[in-house]
Amino acid sequence: AFVLIWIVGFGLFTALPLIQTFIFSLNQVTVQATGIVQVPVNWANYSRALFTDSIFVELLIGYVIETLVSVPIVVIFSMIIALLLNLNFRFKGLFRTIFFLPVVITSGPVIRELTAQGATSVPGLQNFEAVTTFLAELPRTLRGPTEYLLTSFVLILWFSGVQILIYLSSLQKIDRSIYEAAAIDGASAWEAFWKITLPSLSTTTMIIAIYTIISLSHFSENKIIRYI
Repeated sequence: AFVLIWIVGFGLFTALPLIQTFIFSLNQVTVQATGIVQVPVNWANYSRALFTDSIFVELLIGYVIETLVSVPIVVIFSMIIALLLNLNFRFKGLFRTIFFLPVVITSGPVIRELTAQGATSVPGLQNFEAVTTFLAELPRTLRGPTEYLLTSFVLILWFSGVQILIYLSSLQKIDRSIYEAAAIDGASAWEAFWKITLPSLSTTTMIIAIYTIISLSHFSENKIIRYI
């Protein structure tokens, strides 16, 4: 009964559109005044995208590389911020709101305007001679991911709001008596993190990694989506 509303919502607003989209992808779709006309082409659209369209393949490879760079950064940053927000200090609720605020305002037009104005990257970073020299000396396979990391670091951290809340909720579910027992046995805070906190967050970390991949994939500024 608790999950029924979610199941119905998923079926109506996610599963059915996903199935319909897959059906469209197997057809040549034309929108006319009388309606949508579909001409079956089987797997021709997929063959053209993967084996004929070089731009799509290049964008797909770039997306995979950017995802491999972004996901670990988001996971690590979210965990660190969640650990800090889990401490007892004044105005804790305010800081939680600040870190979640980007999630509220990352609608398509807003993030597109911020990206166009350069607000999602570190200003002038590529103009530093040391950075330019460093990128030039890197192997070609590492140059692209490193350049993406340097130019889109702010945008990557922009995706950490929900992940921080998920980590925070998981941290609050860890029994404090476990930390007390570890402290009595002489464990330091560093040892408690590696032997208690991190193992307790293993499932959460996997969920956050999957969620981050999905968020990056359907992001409105994703080059693949814009190209399609």
